[in-house]
Amino acid sequence: MKENVPLKVFDRMRAAVSSRRSNKSRNAQSIIPFRLNFLLWVVGILLLILAARLFYLQVLNGTSFKAEVKRSDTTIQTNNVQRGMIYDSQGKVLVGNQSHQAITYTKGSNVSSQDLYKIANRLGRYLKVSNKDSRLTDRNEEDYYLADSGRLKSVLKHVKTSDTDSEDTKYDKALDYLSKHPSAWELTSQQKNNARIYAAMSGAYALSTTYIKEKNVSAKELAEVGEHLSQMPGVKIGTSWTRNYPEGSEIQALTGTVSTTGLPSDSINSLLSEGYSRNDSVGQSYLEKGFQATMAGSKSQTEVTTNGNNVTKETVKYAGEKGSNLVLTVNSKFQKQVQEILEKNYSAAGTSYSSGVYAVVMNPNTGAIYAMAGISRNTKTGKETTNPLGVINQPITMGSVVKPAMVMGALMSKVITPENNTLTDKPIKVEGISQKSSWFNSTGSADMAVDAATALEVSSNSYMMQLIMKMGGMNYTANGKLTLKPSIFQKARYYFNMFGLGQKTGIDIPGETTGYKGASDKKHVGSALDLSYGNYDGYTTIQLAQYMSTIANGGNRMRPYIVSQIRGTKSNGKLGAVEYTTQPQVQQVIPAPKSYFELVWKGLYQVTHGTNRYVTGSSLKSEKPSISGKTGTAQTVSEGHETTTLSFAGFSPSKNPQVVVALAIPGSTNDKSGANITMAKQIFQAYWKTVKSSKSVSDSDN
Repeated sequence: MKENVPLKVFDRMRAAVSSRRSNKSRNAQSIIPFRLNFLLWVVGILLLILAARLFYLQVLNGTSFKAEVKRSDTTIQTNNVQRGMIYDSQGKVLVGNQSHQAITYTKGSNVSSQDLYKIANRLGRYLKVSNKDSRLTDRNEEDYYLADSGRLKSVLKHVKTSDTDSEDTKYDKALDYLSKHPSAWELTSQQKNNARIYAAMSGAYALSTTYIKEKNVSAKELAEVGEHLSQMPGVKIGTSWTRNYPEGSEIQALTGTVSTTGLPSDSINSLLSEGYSRNDSVGQSYLEKGFQATMAGSKSQTEVTTNGNNVTKETVKYAGEKGSNLVLTVNSKFQKQVQEILEKNYSAAGTSYSSGVYAVVMNPNTGAIYAMAGISRNTKTGKETTNPLGVINQPITMGSVVKPAMVMGALMSKVITPENNTLTDKPIKVEGISQKSSWFNSTGSADMAVDAATALEVSSNSYMMQLIMKMGGMNYTANGKLTLKPSIFQKARYYFNMFGLGQKTGIDIPGETTGYKGASDKKHVGSALDLSYGNYDGYTTIQLAQYMSTIANGGNRMRPYIVSQIRGTKSNGKLGAVEYTTQPQVQQVIPAPKSYFELVWKGLYQVTHGTNRYVTGSSLKSEKPSISGKTGTAQTVSEGHETTTLSFAGFSPSKNPQVVVALAIPGSTNDKSGANITMAKQIFQAYWKTVKSSKSVSDSDN
């Protein structure tokens, strides 16, 4: 038994070793799948996260991210093109364009104020920008001063701030400090120059081009700026255009002006909503403003590729198109002649208290304006300025020139007829109202029977007052009560408006006014008598021209217009194809038979050709072709002094009228001067000499 013990021990040891090996093998086999499975789960989860992220980026927000990348890297930059020009009826350039070499700046995307500050300072070494080129405001100076980070930190040390203040709040406080402590800082002349440049750059949108200096860039400046362009990202040498006036700058008073420092402040919001940029030049007044969209043209489009703040590539996608041109109905030579006629004869009217003189020459059959002229006078300083647009925005108490409208109203309301229209001119005496009379019969010693035509010939106030009383249903008796009702104002104005008096004419120039109406209540009902002969309401000279044209052509109220055509431009710069032609527009046909007009025509002819000793326009009798018309005087008060409006409205030839002249001189102190008739005579003469030959008018037209 003892002999087998070692053998048993040996067997046990061998079995133990074998068992341990077996366990190790089993453990290794179980650990490997666990690790592999764990790694597979991790990879799977990461793939799911990646898929979710890709779904978010590409499916849910792919479009917006693509747009953002495109906006940041590639953007369309627009630049202004040459503005359309303005020509007169004979093809002469009234308003043209003059090109200039200019210094421009195209603002990159995400350009910081620090970048702009550095570029402005460097450009300022080579370029001088005066206050005339770019007006420097206090805020511009403050912004430039604080664009230097060191100066901003220094200023903030003097300002109370908190940790909750935003950067914008801190900046506003710094601005406020500079504003309240002007003695603590001051820019040198060089820094002010740089500040003007900085202000122009700061005002530009990203990837928009603005002018730093539009004109008067010297050869030296061009050379030095050009030499250092690589050091000033966005700065370029370009071309700008400004308006010029080959026929004289006076035409600006008619055509208007164009802004030179970006959008006008009074209309910036509306223009921005229409797609304009802040630095765009636009029409500020009159035709330039009224036809802004037509003359602005189509901006050029350039595809700009950027890398950070730098423009790396520019590709012209659309070269742009010059604005369309306006062709006016105005003859520039005749326009100058009419203006000179007013200037030459104005003083004769007695101008101590006068506010100006205005005239319109119009085609009664189409509404085309041949000339608009005017002088505005400051009654306090006596300074006179050219102001042709006063004809559309200066209402004037016109006086007797409105009497033909009163006669037409009486005929149309049936208070007189072409066969029965005779009344006695006599002073009008109504209880509670001072006596009113015709200019030649203030005492009653010249009482006489007058028909409608004669009433126009001698300019009878009494006749017109009797007409309006009849229209109001009042039977006049001397010293009796005035029984007119306030509704008479509306009735009389209804007929006046029908002919164009007291309402806008619709002329194609912005800024037209309606005129003014006197009080129309019961307290002022006696003033209806003054209304009847033109001594109460106020009308513009263009209204006077439209009204007389309506009578001249037999009852068609034509809309006045000054733009006859819109035309393109040929490759050689000359006028191109017609894009639009203004057609004559009848605003209203007067519902009156020809016999009514014939009665008024007779009276207007007698004004200039009559034989009554009180005829008012006999000095026009010898004119050929013949003239028919109505003179006017209105008793007014100017600067506390008794004055007179001298006016005239008439047409020629008397038969088959082809031209109407209307003019007014408010505030005259010499009502005996005949300045209104002298002006009218000379304007008619100039028309037949310059615009149309009198030889083209047959004897039957006179």
